[in-house]
Amino acid sequence: MRFQTFAALLLLIVLTAGWLALDGREAPDRATASVRHPEAELSCDVAYVHDGDSLRCRDGTRVRLHAVAAREVNETCSPGHPCPAASGAEATRALKRLAEGRTLACAPVGRSYDRVTAVCWTPEGTEVNCAMIRSGTTEIWPRYDRQRPICA
Repeated sequence: MRFQTFAALLLLIVLTAGWLALDGREAPDRATASVRHPEAELSCDVAYVHDGDSLRCRDGTRVRLHAVAAREVNETCSPGHPCPAASGAEATRALKRLAEGRTLACAPVGRSYDRVTAVCWTPEGTEVNCAMIRSGTTEIWPRYDRQRPICA
């Protein structure tokens, strides 16, 4: 009898865990909590934002925002790259507000320096690449935008 009571209690705990978070609030349904976008092939649980156009996922994947140019961490711009007027620190803060600690849906476009270049979306459907351009802290990189347009 004790085993049946224990098994029933364990089953109740497992089932309840799917409906309630530890703090007692209703937990989101996993199907609706995941990020979805028709083009996305990569889910990136953002561990941290490196600068205004790149971030790292918890699984170690490094993502560079496709067709977006931000100043470097040291506030410079590489020769031949678009150079926004906004500082690198401003761009980094803007990307942190959009992405840090969140799960993004990303559509890989290519690779650059051991990073996946991608177009990414927030859980609400905001295109991160375009939001960074519209924030005024980064510039669109026409050369890459022609390959796969952002802000579409």
